[in-house]
Formats: sequence, C-alpha cells, structure tokens
Amino acid sequence: MRFHAIATDYDGTIAHDGVVDDATVAALERAKKSGRKLIMVTGRELPELKTVCPRLDLFDLAVVENGAVLYNPQSKETRVLAEPPPEKFAEALRARKVPISTGHVIVATVEPHHVETLNVIRELGLELQVIFNKGSVMVLPSGVNKATGLAAALAEFGLSPHNTVGVGDAENDHAFMRVCECSAAVANALPAVKDTADIVMAGKRGAGVTELIDKLIADDLSDLKTLARHRLAVGEADDKTELMLDPAGPGVLVSGTSGSGKSTLTTAVLERLGDAGYQSLVIDPEGDYTTLEFATQVGTPSHAPQTSDVTDALKDARRSIVVNLLGVPLADRPKHFTQLLPAILEEKARTGRPHWLVIDEAHHMLPAGPESAALAPLLPDRGILFITVHAGTMEPAVLANVEHLLVIGGQPADTIAQFCKATGEKKPKCPAVEGNKLPTGDAMVWHRGDPTAVVVHTHRPRTERKRHSRKYAEGNLGAERSFYFRGPEGKLNLKASNLFLFLQMGDGVDDETWEHHRAAGDFSKWARTQIKDAELADELEGIETGDADPAESRAAVRAAVVSRYTLPADAPSGIVD
Repeated sequence: MRFHAIATDYDGTIAHDGVVDDATVAALERAKKSGRKLIMVTGRELPELKTVCPRLDLFDLAVVENGAVLYNPQSKETRVLAEPPPEKFAEALRARKVPISTGHVIVATVEPHHVETLNVIRELGLELQVIFNKGSVMVLPSGVNKATGLAAALAEFGLSPHNTVGVGDAENDHAFMRVCECSAAVANALPAVKDTADIVMAGKRGAGVTELIDKLIADDLSDLKTLARHRLAVGEADDKTELMLDPAGPGVLVSGTSGSGKSTLTTAVLERLGDAGYQSLVIDPEGDYTTLEFATQVGTPSHAPQTSDVTDALKDARRSIVVNLLGVPLADRPKHFTQLLPAILEEKARTGRPHWLVIDEAHHMLPAGPESAALAPLLPDRGILFITVHAGTMEPAVLANVEHLLVIGGQPADTIAQFCKATGEKKPKCPAVEGNKLPTGDAMVWHRGDPTAVVVHTHRPRTERKRHSRKYAEGNLGAERSFYFRGPEGKLNLKASNLFLFLQMGDGVDDETWEHHRAAGDFSKWARTQIKDAELADELEGIETGDADPAESRAAVRAAVVSRYTLPADAPSGIVD
C-alpha cells in the first residue's frame, strides 16, 4: 500500500455548512477499516469543532487552529505546537473594535478587518503572519500553517507526507496539500486550488471525498504512480533533455565496470531522493556509503547490523539508512541480508517506508539460483535500485521489475547485452562510444523495451563521496584489495592495506621499484578496481604516462590522493593483517 494516511480539511471539504452528511461518515469509516490513518486539518478552534463535528472520533488526530494545535480524539490530549501571540496583540485589536476570537495560539477575525490587523502587527513590531480563508482572517506565528501541523501529526504515527493524500478546497489548504504525495481538490474548491491539485474530484464536498476514498480502497490510486511534480532530474542528454527519475516508479539497475563510478552516481540519486523527503535504505556490503550525511549508519566494520538496529533506524521517517555489512564475513553477507529483509518489508507494509530499497553488490547479494528466486516475489515492485558489476549473473526473477538501466564505464553495450540475455529481452541499439568506454560522469541509459539506448551526462553529487572516507584512507582493505609493492623481479612483498600506507611505502621504496609499478600502470589500476575511485584513477593514469622523474611523480601521486582524502595525522587506526 502506497497511501497510508488521508489528510482532509473540514469546512467545504467533508462538511457543508458545518455538517458532515451520513454518506461521508460512512466513507470515512470505510477508510479507517482499510488500515489508513485519518487526519483532520482545519482552521477551526477546538471547542467550536467539537460542537459542529460529533464524529470527531473517526479521526486518529485533528490538526486545529490552522496548524498550531494537535488534538487526539481518543485520548483527549491537546498539544500546542507554537507560542501564541503576546496578549497585548489581542488587547490592541479589541481596543480598535476589531471582532476577534482566540484559541490556544490563533487570533481570528474576518475581512475587511485584516487591514487594521496588519496595522497593529506593524505597530507592535510582531513576527506574525496573516492567513486568508474565504473571508476569514487568521493570525499565527510565522511559519505555522496546515503543513507544519500535518507534519507533526504524521510524525506521531511514523508516517511520511509521501504516503499521504491531502484533500481540500480553500486558500489555507494549499500548504498542506502541496507537501502531500497526492493532492486532491473537491469539485467546489477555489480555482487556484484546483489548478495546483494533482487530481480534481467530480463530486463536491463530502461526495468528492467519498469518491477519493473509494478510489484509494479500490486500487490505492494506482493510476497516479507518475506524478510529474515529484520527478527528480538525474542527468541530461546533449540536447538538454532531462533524465527524470520517478520516486514512485519501477526498478532501476546501475551497472558498470569496477571503479567506473557506480557509487558516485548512486550517491547523486540518493541525495536527490533525500532532498525531496524520500527515505532510502541502502544494503552496503562493502562500506561504500558510510559518509552520507543524510543517512543513519547501522553496522560497523566490527559490528554486524542487527534486525533491531535496522527497525529502530527506520522509525525516523526524515532520515535514510545505510546498513553496513562490513562486520559480517564476506561469505555470510547474502544470508545476513535475507535475515534482515523480512523486518524491512514489514515496516514498508506498515508505513510505506523505506520508499527506496537500494542493494549494492547485487550480483553477490542476489546471484542466479533458487535462493534468490525465492526472494524475488518478496522484493518491492517499485522503488528498488540494484548496483552491480555483473548484471548478467543476477537472478533473472529479481530483475523482473527493473525497467531502467544506467550503465557506466567500459563496454556499456556489452553490459546491456548481458542484462538482455539474462532476462530474455531484445537488445536495443546502443550508440557508439569512443574507445568503448564512457567518460567519467556519463551513463548509457536504456528504458526497458525501448528500441535504442541514449547517453546522458549525470548530475554530480554535492559532496565527493570518498573525500573523507576513513575506509580507504586509513582502514584495512584486506589482503585481496591491498596494493603490493613487488618490484621488477618480484622480490618484494610490501602490502599497503590503505591509502595512507600506500603513500608511506611509496616514499620508502627504491626508485626502480616505484618506476616499475608506475610504468605498468599499477597505481591507476588499483585506484580504479579496489579503491573504486574513477577520478583518482584517471589522474594517476596521467601521472603514469607522463615524463616526470621518480621524485616528481611521487609528489604528484601524493597530491592527487591528498586532494581527495583526509589522511590521518599519525598512524592509521585500522588493524593491518
């Protein structure tokens, strides 16, 4: 289920002349039985609302006073969400014969008294805002509106606005409707509200809300999976056509040769999802996403992530989660992932989150075979992203819901061909690429079923993913991923298990050994395949093919590394085996 909450205005939306009719009450009851939360969002003050709405008990929460107060009809608890204006403000209005009512926070009047109200605000030097609603005038602290009140209500349930439908009719409904994943206007709504709503109902007031509820129950608004206003730009073609990602769309596969920048591209996608308020959960087998500032890290190189750690992190709808599997033995990581998956999917069924499940090293986590095939039906059909070097070795059933391929690095057409062979798809026509290798930052994009693929220039992440990564700077990459200074005759066996030791040993080896590895291109190969930093590899390759002497090339290599990574001042903290 995508939509777990319905947020509705009262007057002019579910109510006509202050009264909710029986048919609308019945529809609200059906909505509750479907498992969805009902949240009222109104400008009315609570005592007045209780008088006109005898079925307030149908709602899980009520946001009143236009976002300033939260009321729980079940517990009768009232929570004030903002500081009220100073008493001198109401006193000044009364002294000028302005008719007002006051709540916990709100000070309300009617037009044309807004002119005198604004004068008083200016004269007293108050930081207050005036909100209009069909002739009513509401004064609240700056920044308080129906959207902020709805956010507080959703937080009570651990729900996201991206799993909420908002429905309203008037000026003051714009704010909360805009933050909802889907906004609906009843037929009697003001033209400005209809113009900005995602859907306009055929029915007026309660009849329109009933229509909306019945659509939700019938198919969860499945025809609205591609709301254009939520799409995120992740790149552009030479003709400036934007490559857009639908946050509620089908699966994505990021694939490419080792060290080509798959994690950099994925980081850019994750940033844009996070900026838009979507929660992602990244299964990170190799610790490549430990520096994402907008994500909570679960698991460390010395501590395997537990199910309770993951479910606790998922409670905060505002933050994404990175599940670091470095603390799990390599061979056990697929099994550990399958043990975590049920709890992740249970939370998604309950709240709609995480909005995106991102699985790195997908060829290792979900290789072709019966175990992965058994998992395939459990995986989300939308909002899933796989990252892999070997698309053709993944379980075909897992790839069934992948509709978009973003391929980077060398042999991009071959990578697409591997996917097509694994899935039985007809191979598209792929554009020629100079040297059969895409430039850093470019991706070959294929939408499954299209006759041709295209090349786009992907948007860079705001921050360099590896710049402060302690894993590569001073951690322990292990025996297989370390650099070995062996010399021209293979007499040496000096292991550098991180960049700090690589530079330290590089300064200490003799010129003959250094030049042997430089001439062989070993430095750039290591950076590309084991450090997985395409930009660093490109710069090192330029140093390797240059004519600098040993001292100059050592200095250039050190400068290239230091410009991208924060190295420790003293000895590395990782244990070196």
